[in-house]
Amino acid sequence: MHVAQINFVVPPLEWGPDEVFHHWPSLPNVAEAVCASGTRVSVIQLALRSERVERHGVDYRFASIDGAKRPVDRGHLVARLLEALDVDVIHVNGLGFAEETFALAGHLPQVPIVLQDHANRPPRWWRRPLWRRWYGVASGVAFTALEQARPFIEAGLFGTSTPLFAIPESSSHFTPGSQAQARLATGLYGDPCVLWVGHLNRNKDPLTMLEGIAQAVPHLPELHLWCAFGSAPLMEDVRRCIDADARLAGRVHLMGKVAHALVESLMRAADLYISASHVEGSGYALLEAMACGVRPVVTDIPSFRAFTANGTVGHLWPRGDASALAAALIRAGTNDLPRDRVRAHFDASLSFDTVGRLWTRAYAQVIQQRWRRAS
Repeated sequence: MHVAQINFVVPPLEWGPDEVFHHWPSLPNVAEAVCASGTRVSVIQLALRSERVERHGVDYRFASIDGAKRPVDRGHLVARLLEALDVDVIHVNGLGFAEETFALAGHLPQVPIVLQDHANRPPRWWRRPLWRRWYGVASGVAFTALEQARPFIEAGLFGTSTPLFAIPESSSHFTPGSQAQARLATGLYGDPCVLWVGHLNRNKDPLTMLEGIAQAVPHLPELHLWCAFGSAPLMEDVRRCIDADARLAGRVHLMGKVAHALVESLMRAADLYISASHVEGSGYALLEAMACGVRPVVTDIPSFRAFTANGTVGHLWPRGDASALAAALIRAGTNDLPRDRVRAHFDASLSFDTVGRLWTRAYAQVIQQRWRRAS
């Protein structure tokens, strides 16, 4: 079986293949996971200049968009490349490239196409009739959690017979390691030692997180919170919240931006990983935490429910509810879920091996369905 994975997002001119792989790690990681499962994989990455790279068994073709300014032109460009590759199935990254995909399908109507959601939203209502037609060429659609398909289904954008697949958007190469050594290396401490990795913005909701921490402190007096973050539009609000609450004094550590290479050590050092996100298409930091065996205390949203097996591996709490977060932290802080159990769940349900197998099964299913219809 030969699959072509397509990425219509164009990287900056100064990015060569190595920079693309570095900045967009899921692109090679998922392709190579599928390849490792026994499927031949070619990746078509639209770019500002043409290059070709082979890495870990995957053929990466960076296709110049010179002269292909419109979505339909880019669909035709990819179709011409695929005609020479003799692929069995096409995997398009993102639900936002429906016009390109429709144009592509017009050239290769016999090849099934699977779309993968990347935190996409349905188009505005007045555009839906056209998008419904474009999405009609899809032989299947994948989401991190099937519940994420609901807005598209309610908008009537997918056919009732279109197969939907639940496949993690990506995974992590992190490993558990020694917690004691990680604490020595990073300086993290606390009982429990709680880690936050995420932007300080409204969707990540650090203010609810801080209030939940404060309410948990009387029951967990040795708790310490460590916050690694990139952008911080709510930084002034966060600092005011910390300064105004004696329960948070001396126990909230704002580390700011840290190199990704250090995140694995931070995860290994932590007892609990906390997230207050209102919406996530996936949740890369949560995947990284669970890869390290860290117990999650995260909001009850579709992707997090999928990753934690509905909270059986970790603790879920309603988004925006600081008191519920405090209760979850207290349960997690006094319930010593073994790190190896979290990692075992990760290996079985969230690892790259699992992602590769799930994609291979999805490809085989849509190919088989296309054969049945053709016969």
